[in-house]
Amino acid sequence: MSRPISIQSDHNPLHKLQQINWGLVILICTIASIGFAALYSAAGGNFDPWASRQIARFFVGVIAMFIVALIDIKWWFRLTWPAYFGGLFLLVIVEVMGHVGMGAQRWIDLGFMKLQPSEMMKIAVVMALARYFNAATIDDMRRIYFLIIPALIILAPVALVMLQPDLGTALMIVMAGAAMFFMAGASIWLFIGAGAAVTAAIPIAWQFIMHDYQKQRVRTFLNPESDPLGAGYHITQSKIALGSGGVQGRGFLEGTQARLNFLPEKETDFIFTLWAEEQGLIGGVLLLVLFGLVFIYGLRIALRSRHNYGRYLALGLCVNFSLYVFINIAMVMGLIPVVGAPLPMISYGGTSMLAALISFGLMMSVNIHYDSKVTR
Repeated sequence: MSRPISIQSDHNPLHKLQQINWGLVILICTIASIGFAALYSAAGGNFDPWASRQIARFFVGVIAMFIVALIDIKWWFRLTWPAYFGGLFLLVIVEVMGHVGMGAQRWIDLGFMKLQPSEMMKIAVVMALARYFNAATIDDMRRIYFLIIPALIILAPVALVMLQPDLGTALMIVMAGAAMFFMAGASIWLFIGAGAAVTAAIPIAWQFIMHDYQKQRVRTFLNPESDPLGAGYHITQSKIALGSGGVQGRGFLEGTQARLNFLPEKETDFIFTLWAEEQGLIGGVLLLVLFGLVFIYGLRIALRSRHNYGRYLALGLCVNFSLYVFINIAMVMGLIPVVGAPLPMISYGGTSMLAALISFGLMMSVNIHYDSKVTR
């Protein structure tokens, strides 16, 4: 385990503001603006009910992002374990008294908003792994017993999230955790062994763990035309919308699949489909380029950091964000089964928006304190 870190930094908030990567801020605002436009279109040219709420959440989230960015990285290091165990506690609360919606129990009703703890837990897992691997050596990463604790850091929230049930988020936590194992220098044989174990466990998961609707999603993925008006309806309509957009798109507010309500969940998981139908291949590629630039900025921040905690934290958050982009777009294109993954900064959702902006705030904190001296 790593020891407390020693950090020397400038405590002047104005100086810290000057060190914020404003190019990343502009990218974030641009992507969010595309999301507002898509939500405006999803409501038939109205700000209510989605765009207006999302804009308000964005401004609250931006304030939180800057606050997080200005706080010295040593405080986030010290708050890692309280954040992690606090997240686990909230996941337990969800099981006991969580709000039920769309057949799942994933939210805590706070009155003014419905909090989804699993979204925040993804950040806490990355923070916990970054702290654990902070002082790890290559020899440590080759010792199986050293990897037991980080494996439990991943599996504990995964088990609680699976109970909700939320297979998509559980898989995201596992994949982000696996990426951090790789970045910390885990042996390739560990991944080969884990892959073999997962493959062997698929029949057991299918028989005893997966719910009927999850099995149906897999069957639909393998043969969408088998039930085009039932389980395959989402992906069938999504493909029709993507194809009808062509290269240049039908035009803003002119998407037929969304306007005529053929496209389900157009404001959440399938919002990229709505955008691509209206803006075409050009608009879709533009959005992907913006997401790619965010990834590059995150990678540069991580590589610039002179301490392992910041490097692992920035890389982990960057990978987590990018995984959601990849999974969502692959899902709406029919390349993978539908798993219920929102498109970051675009899909309607308060907790997902706040989680994304807090992640960016932590990355900016790493950037501001890039030259912090970290000792074991």
